[in-house]
Amino acid sequence: MGKLTGKTAFITGAAMGIGEGIAIVCARHGANVILADMSDKTSEVAKQIEAMGGQAMTVKLDVRNSEEVKKAVAAGTERFGKIDILINNAGVIKLDNFLDMTDEVRDFQLDVNVKGSWNCAQAVLPQMIERKYGKIVFMSSVTGPMVADPGEAAYATSKAAIWGLMKSLAREMAPNGINVNAICPGYVQTPMAENIAKESNPDNPGAVIQGIADAVPLGRLARPEEIGELAAFLASDEASYIVGTAVTIDGGSTLPETVSVGV
Repeated sequence: MGKLTGKTAFITGAAMGIGEGIAIVCARHGANVILADMSDKTSEVAKQIEAMGGQAMTVKLDVRNSEEVKKAVAAGTERFGKIDILINNAGVIKLDNFLDMTDEVRDFQLDVNVKGSWNCAQAVLPQMIERKYGKIVFMSSVTGPMVADPGEAAYATSKAAIWGLMKSLAREMAPNGINVNAICPGYVQTPMAENIAKESNPDNPGAVIQGIADAVPLGRLARPEEIGELAAFLASDEASYIVGTAVTIDGGSTLPETVSVGV
């Protein structure tokens, strides 16, 4: 039996990158998985999970729409009977200088990253409170709470806000037997990281990725499955006494006092 056997996990942004890694790892540990994303690529992730012998369902979801979120949670609950775990992973980033950033670009990041996480937590919490059991994991970042680079004002703001939301909910929900925590990843080998590299250096994005890896003390970017293992731990009863904690997983990237990242 795996550490998540008999549990159901609702994972947002599950079509690729960190979300895909989390979904596969949670299924590997025995969880039934609800794959929520705007992309149809969740069907490919579901096939991988089913090939492993796991159970998965897909829901097409814009986390910014609270009514869509409620319907998705209801569909997942109908399929599996309950939702034990929420992994609030859906997130976006669009780099731009602060003075050039439009309201639309700013609000897109705040709406997906913060309001989306808010909507999902608000939708699953009633059943968790009723059962006096639940695990919620927010996806924050080292960007915002700890570090930031030029062009990241909106993204950094959103990830710092997620940390604050996590802390508040953790305190409010602990008496109901619900563990609320967050993960703060550093650089992860994902389509998002590749897109950032392309924005930074369209002619040679590979050099940007290599420059980032060279600046990380472990000498590489994280694999999505490594974030998945941390998420699975926080979502399990092994972490039953961990509440209101933001866990950094960055290969040591926030350790150096002075560092040059990228090209």
